[in-house]
Formats: sequence, C-alpha cells, structure tokens
Amino acid sequence: MDYSQYHVEQTQEITDLVTRTFSKSEGVDEGTLIGALIKDLFATTDPDDMFIFVAKDNDKIVGSIFFTRLTFEIDTTAFLLCPVVIDAEYQKKGVGQALINHALEFLKQEGVELIFTYGEPKFYERVGFEVISEEQFKSPIPLSYLYSWLAQSLNDEALTYIPGRSKCVAALNNLRLW
Repeated sequence: MDYSQYHVEQTQEITDLVTRTFSKSEGVDEGTLIGALIKDLFATTDPDDMFIFVAKDNDKIVGSIFFTRLTFEIDTTAFLLCPVVIDAEYQKKGVGQALINHALEFLKQEGVELIFTYGEPKFYERVGFEVISEEQFKSPIPLSYLYSWLAQSLNDEALTYIPGRSKCVAALNNLRLW
C-alpha cells in the first residue's frame, strides 16, 4: 500500500470512489450528498486551505482523506478532517488508520497545530483523537451528535480551550453535513 498526497489528475477517481463507497454503505442519497461535497471542495477551496491524501494499491486509489482549514478568532493553525473514505474491499484492514497516521505526520511537519473531526469516536480514538466539547472548541455548525466532536494536538500541547467560534471552508458550511 502506498500513502501519499493527491495529485490533480486523481480528482475524478477520488470523486468516484467517494460517491460509490458512500452510496454502498449509507445509501444513494448520502453518496450523492458526499460526492457533491467532494466536487464542491475541489471547485471552491483554495489549495492553501486543503490537504488531500490517498491510499493506493498498485495504481488504484482505494482510500482518500481531506483536511480543510478551520479558522478561529485567535491565531492557530487548525484543519478539519472530513471526509475519510476507504473502498469497501479495503475496510477493516488498517488502511484508514495508516492513511490518517501518514497524513497527521505530514501535517505535523507542516506546522499544523490542531486537527478536528466529526465522526465515530471509537474509530478516531485509535489514531489519537479525543472527544471534546463545544465549550472547549466551538464547531462551525451546530452539531447533531455532541459526542462525535473530536480533536488532536499535533504539537504535544494539551487540548484546552479556544474562545469564540470557528469557521470552516465554504463547501463544508452546510447543516446537512453536520
């Protein structure tokens, strides 16, 4: 398995993987919604505000993760991990965890301080995330599931508190995604 940053010529393959995988696991409506999110991320997000990583088995992309800038009212370098997609044939084989760990190490080297995500705590805790509260770190959109807001410090400082609201990239500023 090869883990790397994405290249622009992989855009359509990633979009297809996301749409297909979410359609199979969550239903066609969810696959369409997340596929549209990916297209929107590619079309509207400044490349300086987004990192994308892929897992490849030979020449086939079997996983992808997106990190987009999350801004707070104070100066901190933070990104939001969303979404993560692993082809159904490669799930439960450690590919997702390995891809996330590869990306986190890269982002740490780039000086990123904090990573946030909104997802399944049991999965994300395996790669170093901690459940956090809205009182500690305000999410950009009201959360549907309070115990699914997670963060990880990449600079070895404790997760404590950042005052004020956060703001995500435009493509993620959609209540249906939260």
